[in-house]
Amino acid sequence: MSGEVPVRSGVLRRILRGPRPEAVPAVVASACTLVGVLDVAAGVFPRFRYSRMHAIAEVLPGALGPFAAALAISTGMLLLLLAHGLRRRKRRAWRAAVVLLPAGAVAQFAYRHSLIGMVISLALLAPLLRHRSEFEALPDPRSRWRALANFVLVGAGSLLLGLVIVSAHPNRLVGDPSLSDRIEHVLYGLCGFEGPVDYSGNTSWTVAFSLGALGLLTAVTTIYLAFRPEHPAARLTAQDEEGLRALLEKHGGRDSLGHFALRRDKAVVFSPSGKAAVTYRVVSGVMLASGDPIGDVEAWPGAIERFMDEAQAHSWTPAVMGCSETGGEVWTRETGLDALELGDEAVVDVADFSLAGRAMRNVRQMVKRIERAGYETRVRRIRDLSEGELERVRRAAEDWRGTDTERGFSMALGRIGDPADGDCLIATAHKADAEPGPYGDLKAVLHFVPWGTDGVSLDLMRRDRSADPGMNELLIVAALQAAPKLGIVRVSLNFAMFRAALARGEKIGAGPVLRAWRGLLVFLSRWFQIESLYKFNAKFRPRWEPRFVVYASSRDLPRIGLAAMQAEGFVNLALPRLLRRRKALPTPCAHRVAERGVRAA
Repeated sequence: MSGEVPVRSGVLRRILRGPRPEAVPAVVASACTLVGVLDVAAGVFPRFRYSRMHAIAEVLPGALGPFAAALAISTGMLLLLLAHGLRRRKRRAWRAAVVLLPAGAVAQFAYRHSLIGMVISLALLAPLLRHRSEFEALPDPRSRWRALANFVLVGAGSLLLGLVIVSAHPNRLVGDPSLSDRIEHVLYGLCGFEGPVDYSGNTSWTVAFSLGALGLLTAVTTIYLAFRPEHPAARLTAQDEEGLRALLEKHGGRDSLGHFALRRDKAVVFSPSGKAAVTYRVVSGVMLASGDPIGDVEAWPGAIERFMDEAQAHSWTPAVMGCSETGGEVWTRETGLDALELGDEAVVDVADFSLAGRAMRNVRQMVKRIERAGYETRVRRIRDLSEGELERVRRAAEDWRGTDTERGFSMALGRIGDPADGDCLIATAHKADAEPGPYGDLKAVLHFVPWGTDGVSLDLMRRDRSADPGMNELLIVAALQAAPKLGIVRVSLNFAMFRAALARGEKIGAGPVLRAWRGLLVFLSRWFQIESLYKFNAKFRPRWEPRFVVYASSRDLPRIGLAAMQAEGFVNLALPRLLRRRKALPTPCAHRVAERGVRAA
């Protein structure tokens, strides 16, 4: 994608180190996973200790006795929980493993008098201590949601594993307990009480201690996550925002997504010179940037290097969503990452736009029909609206949102009417003869953010569900027709994912692979606005500007895709709207209305 450009020595050293975890952490994590699985199996299945795997199982914690069985299960579960952190080189996971493995070695000798088992535990400890410098990654941003997620996931795992434990001794069962009896026994056992299932011999003690260990493990890990110090995700400070606005004032016309860097739920790294910056959010261990770096192109490498250093320090997976072709070339040249075309952005040049002609007949007819129905439009800068009207627009945009969660990240600002965003453009549709509603005669809203001094980029689209169809088309046409009076020469509309595949796949002569790929995209459009966005954009005869995703390895793409969907609001852990306590509307500076309507990334 780019020519041969000399790479600076600092960047070269980072590439040689590689963004991926080192070999030692990966091997240690795999060893912890294997030992954890064998520990759990040795504690749960009595026959496991007398099978062909006896030679391995006998040197693991939990081969004999109820205490040892409980210890095996809890040790194995903890090792499984720590494996992911060790693979990501997390310092705290290393510390926990260093404490856990000697404890397991002592337990081997104390409960089973097994010198071999003690040596096995210490053998895994040896590479941890020898290569401790490999485990220096800092903690991820975290919140109390992690405790709830841990309780649900570990609790569900404990319930399923408990059912296996209860059912793993068929020859010792007294009677024939039903599935409901076994589930009840597991639930009681996790809480430390005796359930309805009974066994002959000492098996009851083994099952009781094992279930109690699982319940204690679930409780302890959840309590730890709930009460440990909270490290919230970074936010833009007032000083950061001031620096970004200064860069946008000089270089904001370069990228239509530049103004979206001012979302206040993003963090930022500046180049050493302060002439460029990269904004990002960390989602599920992915350090997700969006758009091109902000500022002087000559200073982009410095900001990119700071971004990569931050990813390296925390062992985050670096990724960039929606950068331009120029941005993709700089990112790949400076970091050694790869780029993949994600889709196209629709940009309309105001001077070339007209409703005349056969190609615009459908849009023209729709607009005329709506105007005849009594709708009128107003296109103004945010600073020209009164506070009362802004309040109505904010409440309408919130209530007209089509989903329970706010959507948008890479191409959404997340607020309307902030005093610092006075240059934003707002287009509203009104119907005076309609029955007055809670928002007066307001029926639809489009919000645009500045793109330099002579352009705007579409932020969100909201409309009253009872309004006539075509509100979005009406307001886009109104904005384009009013653009010359406002000094606007270009308007960025929606982003169409995989537009090229959709366009080429429906043409005559398209091959079977391309047609199959297009068919899959059309199928996925039932849940994600892929085809509908492309067709909506195409109505206005735009020029298409390609956008790219930048990533370290193809095996990272599923993880990056999931993180992007979380950031955009398509996947979330938020409570449904009906269960959330309704809050008073915040002040304009803090208010956020984040979904883009039909805009997606």
